[in-house]
Amino acid sequence: MPTGTTLRTLVLMAAAVLSTPVVASQPPANTQTPAAPAETGPQRDARMRWWREARFGLFIHWGLYAVPAGEWEGRRSTEVGEWIMSWANIPRARYETLAPRFNPVGFDAAEWVRIAKDAGMKYIVITSKHHDGFAMFDSAVSDYDIVDRTPYARDPMKALADEAKKQGLVFCFYYSIMDWHHPSQFVDQPGRDRTAGHHSNRMVPEQKAAYVAYMKGQLAELVTRYDPGVLWFDGEWADWWTEADGKDLYAYVRGLKPSIIVNNRVGKGRDGMRGLNRQAPDGQPWAGDFGTPEQEIPPTGLPGLDWESCMTMNDTWGFKSYDDHWKTSTTLIRNLVDVASKGGNYLLNVGPTAQGVIPAPSVERLRDIGAWMRINGTAIYGTSASPFTAPLPFGRATRKGRTVYLHVFDWPADGKLHLTPEMARQLGGTPARAYRLAIPGTAVSVVGGDDGLTIDAGAAPADAAATVVVVELR
Repeated sequence: MPTGTTLRTLVLMAAAVLSTPVVASQPPANTQTPAAPAETGPQRDARMRWWREARFGLFIHWGLYAVPAGEWEGRRSTEVGEWIMSWANIPRARYETLAPRFNPVGFDAAEWVRIAKDAGMKYIVITSKHHDGFAMFDSAVSDYDIVDRTPYARDPMKALADEAKKQGLVFCFYYSIMDWHHPSQFVDQPGRDRTAGHHSNRMVPEQKAAYVAYMKGQLAELVTRYDPGVLWFDGEWADWWTEADGKDLYAYVRGLKPSIIVNNRVGKGRDGMRGLNRQAPDGQPWAGDFGTPEQEIPPTGLPGLDWESCMTMNDTWGFKSYDDHWKTSTTLIRNLVDVASKGGNYLLNVGPTAQGVIPAPSVERLRDIGAWMRINGTAIYGTSASPFTAPLPFGRATRKGRTVYLHVFDWPADGKLHLTPEMARQLGGTPARAYRLAIPGTAVSVVGGDDGLTIDAGAAPADAAATVVVVELR
């Protein structure tokens, strides 16, 4: 970790580079990438352990885009809320006028963390800077941030980081590589303003080094001031960002904090899954520690890889006032179970308002998930993927050592769960006892025969979303 003097020098040099119209072709010397820490397999396992055991986290998309809340000049956006600068073709100068209107006086860090904790979540990932380039933290590299440009004039990220530590959750940051506000980048599409946001973000070639220095300056601030457990990158699809750039940035942030975990979108590994199961063009593994399927749960998981499905509760990430297409609590609970049964983590999103309030429908669903997790969390935390190769006819399964958890979605009319002979073999042992997790003191019968195993779990489910039946093996 750099000393305070080193960090201040890095930040000031990056800022100085950006203040001149003609930038150097190389970043300042002290933003050069240190050697990534050498790591053995067991050391990597130790670094990833808390994240693998957590299984469930809160994603938060919050920024200036919460002010228009999906509407611009009387029109409603057809895209997700945080992309309104692109959807409405808003020039930078006009988008900047949102900052004086952003005053989240309803923000309560303790409440946000409590909502996540009560839901059974173990970590929080929040947008420190999205594609619009606005920093939601107090940055010395740029004054385009919540402290310098808004009437709120405070650092909510510091409050959240402190509160997460106090309540026992791991605090993490999202950071966009693509930046619609930075002068090094522009839009080259017919009919679009060159300074508005767009998926096809372009780079002024001679300014790329300065922008990388800018990013490293902000990332040094994030890592050294807030001590995040994860850096969750995005916006890497721009054609000016390369896999080599990703590996350089990965090594840089791991040099700042060797224990930090970084997602695969630091590089170009998004395709397929997301690159971690194949080799980069240079023949080496892709950058990043875990894959990031978005708005989907891979049908068979991603065996042999660490991965995390990020998903929304409605149709947007950033707040849209009129998006009421909410998933039910049952769907969200079953998504969590489904992800865990395939060996992944579930990162569930909320989009707070410009006032700093998490929408009530999100809070209600998180409350429902928390009620389920208080009873059944042991069947999620620290578990591995289902031992069964074929889908269970009644639901999903997770495993922890010699214990298999059967998550029953579709309760059979006779209360009997049937496992075929092959499924019984895949259990990995002979059942010693079985019981419903909601009432652990009451055993249920397990009968073996030529047709496999039959577990008589009772006439009615304990929970309509998912009832867990525990099978302990000899």
